[in-house]
Amino acid sequence: MSLGRDFRRLWVAFTVSSFGSAVGLGALPLVAVLALDSTTLQVSLLAASSALAGAALGLPMGDFIEQRHKRPVMIASDLVRFVALVSVPVAAAFGVLTFAHLCVAGVLQAAGTIAFQSASGAHLKALVPAAGRAEANSRFEQTNWVSLSVGPALGGVLVSLVGATVTLGVDAVSFLGSALGIRRIQQPEPEPVKHEGKRDITAGWRYIFGHRGLRALFWNAMLFGGSVMMTSPLLTVFMLRDLGLAPWSYGVMLGVSCIGGVIGARLAPTLTKRYGLHWMLLVFGVLRAPWQLLFPLAPHGWGGFVVLTVAQTALLVGAGAFNPSFATYRMEVTEDGFMSRVLGSWSISSRCVQPAFIALGGVLATVVGMRGALWVAGICCTLSAVLLPWKSAKPAPVPEPA
Repeated sequence: MSLGRDFRRLWVAFTVSSFGSAVGLGALPLVAVLALDSTTLQVSLLAASSALAGAALGLPMGDFIEQRHKRPVMIASDLVRFVALVSVPVAAAFGVLTFAHLCVAGVLQAAGTIAFQSASGAHLKALVPAAGRAEANSRFEQTNWVSLSVGPALGGVLVSLVGATVTLGVDAVSFLGSALGIRRIQQPEPEPVKHEGKRDITAGWRYIFGHRGLRALFWNAMLFGGSVMMTSPLLTVFMLRDLGLAPWSYGVMLGVSCIGGVIGARLAPTLTKRYGLHWMLLVFGVLRAPWQLLFPLAPHGWGGFVVLTVAQTALLVGAGAFNPSFATYRMEVTEDGFMSRVLGSWSISSRCVQPAFIALGGVLATVVGMRGALWVAGICCTLSAVLLPWKSAKPAPVPEPA
């Protein structure tokens, strides 16, 4: 179906930002290592502080965003991320870049991302009629996987040619392009819902936990996302050291498997129209879950490369179909006056849980070995299917003020 000119403008803005972020993926820690010769501990602190401090800054923003028009918040979030990231290559060019500067840039980028995500879901719900939301979320999901399949490789080439700081500048400019694209949207926004009384930073979580379907999907997302992120750094070491593969094989595996995400996202609207959102959540929530159990079974050499690529591709086909269906379901069952707070609470939770799983993976790899850590991640990922909303849920009751 046609989603309208304003949606296309939003989609173009998202595409610019998505590809820029994919190109600049990992550029901030690279700057720390290559430009500042930071230690491993400092790089870890950079990642941890960005996630946790960004989440702390994002915590009180949900209620503020809820009571305002979403488009100006999205533009402001893009501009904050642009200024934060572009300041790094500028400071490096003048020889005044410090590790503290990188930490501040990482925190502002993380906080801007949480604010943008909190506003963008509510904005999309108002911009696109209910019949078109599955298609709209599918297009965003396809763009995300295409950018992840192409962007990191381009980023690697840029880092080799012009350095990590310039590559980070490319990511920064993409946020400026996103802001300009969102500024071109013409459809007036509906008036935001005003809340009386004190600001309640827990309302998003209370809304989630008060809705049977959202509550189940929340715990499912935390366990599934955490398990997947646990394997992300482990796979690099596993492929290069345990399986004896060439360094470029890791990038090829990621690029090929991301095509699975594109395929799944492309199938999602047609299947949703035929079978419904609840069917999509259950079927693809199950189909995406068990593939990580194949990771520790990968043999040495190129046979292992084939096993990992097939497993990762199958996982992403399921995730690519599940994610837009989940995003649409969350829009449908969340009241307009709570949309931004629900999205903000979800984003903050993910940004706290996933680093914890990554740290756990490192500890497990040290204690029980690489394959043992991958077994734990695979079992957790498979068990996430148990937490799906197996019973359909009624709309959530509006939480009472805390």
